[in-house]
Amino acid sequence: MVDIIRTMSGHSKDSTFNKAIELALQKQKNSQTDFVTLFAESFNQIDKNAKLAAIFSYELKDKIKVNSTNEEVIAAIREETNSAFDRTFQILRQRIDKFGVTQPNIQKLSQSERILVELPGVKDPERVRKLLQGTAQLEFWETFDFKEIAQNFVEADKLLAKAQNFDVDSDSLMNLSDTISNINKKDSLLAENKTDTSGKSLVDKIKSKDTTKAKNKDEMTREQWIKEHPLFHVLQLNVDEKNIPRDGPVVGMAYAKDIPKIERMLEYAKKALPHNIKLLWTAKPIQDKTNIYQLVAIKVSSRDGTPALGGDVITDARQDFDQNGNNEITMSMNAEGAKIWKNLTAANIKKSIAIVLDNLVYSYPTVNQEISGGRSSISGRFTLEEAKDLANILKAGKLPAPAKIVQEAVVGPSLGKESINASMISFIFAFLMVLLYMYFFYNGVGLIANIALLANIFFLMGVLSSLGAVLTLPGIAGIVLTLGMAVDANVIIFERIKEELRQGKGRKAAIEAGFQKAFWAIMDSNVTTIIAALFLAQLGTGPIRGFAITLAIGNMSSLFTSLFVSRLMFDFSTDLSKSDKVSISWRIK
Repeated sequence: MVDIIRTMSGHSKDSTFNKAIELALQKQKNSQTDFVTLFAESFNQIDKNAKLAAIFSYELKDKIKVNSTNEEVIAAIREETNSAFDRTFQILRQRIDKFGVTQPNIQKLSQSERILVELPGVKDPERVRKLLQGTAQLEFWETFDFKEIAQNFVEADKLLAKAQNFDVDSDSLMNLSDTISNINKKDSLLAENKTDTSGKSLVDKIKSKDTTKAKNKDEMTREQWIKEHPLFHVLQLNVDEKNIPRDGPVVGMAYAKDIPKIERMLEYAKKALPHNIKLLWTAKPIQDKTNIYQLVAIKVSSRDGTPALGGDVITDARQDFDQNGNNEITMSMNAEGAKIWKNLTAANIKKSIAIVLDNLVYSYPTVNQEISGGRSSISGRFTLEEAKDLANILKAGKLPAPAKIVQEAVVGPSLGKESINASMISFIFAFLMVLLYMYFFYNGVGLIANIALLANIFFLMGVLSSLGAVLTLPGIAGIVLTLGMAVDANVIIFERIKEELRQGKGRKAAIEAGFQKAFWAIMDSNVTTIIAALFLAQLGTGPIRGFAITLAIGNMSSLFTSLFVSRLMFDFSTDLSKSDKVSISWRIK
């Protein structure tokens, strides 16, 4: 909620507003009251005369006016935050439903403004964390060509050399250069650029320019070079063997461990860089297991700092394969997005457009021609699971604000050992009681019912296993109910057979008539139950959906075993038996 309120304020720098936010956060630690109410109390506590309308009137201009009271503003904020909370819940539910988890449980804890997510049988918790926390903020940006801004980074390096207030690691660039050199021997460092085969690192290249300063010395020491070039010792610039900047938006490469240090340096030296530049890192390293990432120069063309095209225009996204068989995500845009995309590509022919998701660059393809129709794709050495998850997130939509996991617990294997044991004991006990009852009440044919019941359980478990279902409490309840309904079908058949025997019919005739008369009664009851279960599965969520699926599969299995397996065993026993009598109860033979 804090992020949403800050966004609605336009990230206001108002001191009263920010103090109220901090005070509300402190109060929230020991309170069950919703955050909006705590914020309103804190704002009024800090300054009773302060006006919230002055802070929120621009972003909420459709709901409030400049002279609106604080109560009216709080009501508008509450409406927006409640709407954002509901959208977050719906989006997370869509993501999880498409994720393929069996019988998930997703609940809104409105009082604490949190969402409870229970996912049984998950084998990769990290994948789930990414699925839940990804905001899916897709953006398409124009880019700088590094040749245009290379001198700016030289000036930034000089500015940092004068400051001399950054800790340095003297081995960082040497190791980075060696790693990149090894990669270049196997493959191209940048797909569209020439490989540097000189074997020289950036250290060597810049040293060659500084030899006039060290003519009376054997060589400038590494420490001296780092002191004069604090930025370039951690950022390997994207230059060729002649020290000339390469084409494309890539500024340079760095180890993941050096990224925070580089970001601090560039923030300090930002006055040396273009005012409309935005520097983002790639989502993936330049090669697997290298831990080296590229820095991409984004061009901010709009006055308000927004991207040229946003992800809200995406209408469909799916995992696909490119012409080389690599995973990618293909996307379709609405009419407005297709028009902007067409104009954007037409204006950037022979230039790169960066495709950015959650502030990470996934690809920066070069535009060869104008692209119409609103179709695009994201590539970036995805695994099949990563591509499917990303397509799922994009299709479900972006979250109103980043979702943060505040509490996490793994209960193994699905419900916890104690719950599973208690549930299985009750299931086994109920199963044995049904078997004993059928045998003692229906005598010989009770064994046929018991065999059919065992077959029913076998088929039910097999289907659930093939669907990847996880045994949960609602699922166990569905299985137990299925046992009762399966026995009920056999009871109807046996009672019909008993009626025929009382009328004096023989064994074969009684069995034939019993099954015929019981067929439609069994069919009607099971089909109506299956229809109800399918509606529950379609409209319900979490435990309700799990129960409905188990019940529907169990009823289908019951129909098969009671009408086919039982009849098969009756016919088989009739063929083997020479007697014209059937042992169907302790009273009727």
